[in-house]
Amino acid sequence: MSGLCGWLAAANGADTGTAAQAALVSMAAPLSRFDGALLAASVSDVGGVAVAALDGSRHVHQQDGLQVAIWGRPVLDDSADDVASRLASLWLSRGVAACACLSGPFSLAILDAFSGSALLAVDRAGMHPLSYANNAQGLFFASSHDALLAHPSVRGALDPQALYHYLYFHMVPGPATAYLGQQRLLPGEYLEVRGGKLCKGSYWQLAFQEPGARKRASFAGNKQEFLRLLRQVVESSLGADGADTGAFLSGGTDSSTLAAIMGQVTGRPARTYSIGFDAPGYDEMAYARLAASHAGSIHHERYVTPDDVLAAIPAMAAIFDQPFGNASAIPAFYCAQMAREDGVTRLLGGDGGDELFGGNERYAHQALLSQYARLPGILRQAIIEPLLFRVRTGKSWRLGDKARRYIEQASLPLPARLDSYNLLLRHGYRTVLETGFIDTIAPGMAPGCVNGAYWERQGQGLSQINELLALDMRFTLADNDLFKVRKACELAGVEAAFPLLHDAMVAFAARLAPRDKLDGRQLRPFFKRALADILPPAIVRKKKHGFGLPFGQWLHSHAPLREFAFDNLTQLRGRGIVRPAFIDDLQGRLLVEHPAYHGTMVWLLLMLEQWLSQHPGALGALAGGFAANATEMPAVLDPTA
Repeated sequence: MSGLCGWLAAANGADTGTAAQAALVSMAAPLSRFDGALLAASVSDVGGVAVAALDGSRHVHQQDGLQVAIWGRPVLDDSADDVASRLASLWLSRGVAACACLSGPFSLAILDAFSGSALLAVDRAGMHPLSYANNAQGLFFASSHDALLAHPSVRGALDPQALYHYLYFHMVPGPATAYLGQQRLLPGEYLEVRGGKLCKGSYWQLAFQEPGARKRASFAGNKQEFLRLLRQVVESSLGADGADTGAFLSGGTDSSTLAAIMGQVTGRPARTYSIGFDAPGYDEMAYARLAASHAGSIHHERYVTPDDVLAAIPAMAAIFDQPFGNASAIPAFYCAQMAREDGVTRLLGGDGGDELFGGNERYAHQALLSQYARLPGILRQAIIEPLLFRVRTGKSWRLGDKARRYIEQASLPLPARLDSYNLLLRHGYRTVLETGFIDTIAPGMAPGCVNGAYWERQGQGLSQINELLALDMRFTLADNDLFKVRKACELAGVEAAFPLLHDAMVAFAARLAPRDKLDGRQLRPFFKRALADILPPAIVRKKKHGFGLPFGQWLHSHAPLREFAFDNLTQLRGRGIVRPAFIDDLQGRLLVEHPAYHGTMVWLLLMLEQWLSQHPGALGALAGGFAANATEMPAVLDPTA
């Protein structure tokens, strides 16, 4: 919700007059356009900083040539009091090491007039983002690209590679952004400017303790510490007294746990909010009601309809500062809106539980696939594979087909096999995309993003489950889930908080043995066992479901939604990105064959067109088609150069 912005001017480029004040106000305006958050700002000889946020999340300090701006609710030395001024002192004595003293959600900027230096940083989980652009006029930064582009010295040329990444990942993974020349800090990263040079690094990294690193604690000891931490992180997330705080409640283990602990901590029923869908296979309201009844919460629910989706799409596209294709942002928004109408200004989300404690179904699936590689090579290559792939009969053999699919996936190395169901790979990018657009991108960069993050952990002796958890903390969580919930809440005028991502809880989860996170094919065994006395048995046993939107089904049953989607695809035809022939095939044969799977592609293209329409400043790169502009686009700046 809200954010910070500002700049460090290049040497002899400072302007502290009316123009500088106006530029800072222009940058800050997009940060509070939905919630009307108050602004705190400071302009000096070297630059300006501003924070637009609710009380408690807005910190600006200026003294003795230092300007410190913090967005969020960080804790410094176990205290949340006067954080900005104390951080200024730490900066003078410790430099970038001061970042490691902060915990909790934040993004920050420090401008030092005496040395002409600056520091930017974000929290360890990436809950509060920060992007930057560096050019001859100085270093410009903001938690929203819309705010960054509002400064007259920052260009807004769209990066075609980012559009390809969007279609591949359904979002734009950091550190890249949708715009050329703009980068985003990753979780636990800082950017220091000193002597005119930019240096980026990590002040913190997630460190797992594998077997042998220390003596394994008993289950009873771990359970006691875990339950103590749960109360601590929920209490610290409630604000002053928790009276204006509610919680998302999906009926899953994480949100159900938060609802139960909120009631224990405050001594009064939690206020919980759930979304349902009148569509087979998508509605989990029964579990949400069970969790609410068990926790004794004051429960509120709403069923989202196709008309609701149709009404929310334009506003949803407008609030995202770069293309974003996770359709569950729509129900998240309506859930937050329902809470806001009930007087709630802060919502607790259970995001992070899956990535810390092993809750995603793919962890078990990948463990099963990895078992194939452990078979003797002679058995695999001389017997199993010849039998399944070389000997074919005229009769259909369902078991053989399943075995072949299993071996095909299992034969791929990690992390490549995580993309087995990738829409763009399944169809082939040359089938989907225009030739002129392909000429401006490097398709191999998309899997390269995942490979780079995955292989950073190689050599650390991590178990497969911890390797996958680390990868998901970086991609699934920071680039997708947190971004989705935070922006959906912002649109509703509510602040989002994520107790399970408290630094102490992250450290605790990293100390757990791999078998406590995945035991055979059993997901999050420690988490479920430790909460057996707090959660209803049916919720402990339930399979992971998610918060998906039945968009593909509704395209068939709801004519206005289908017409709106297809109209947007028609507009997208002229952008020079997607081949018209593929759009025809998608709207016809493919959508009929598999509404849910190919409905996702319709959603991605629909939201891309909506985003482009809602962000006209990004359209400069599209003028004349991508092929015409391929040689005119500047290279992305390397901040370490």
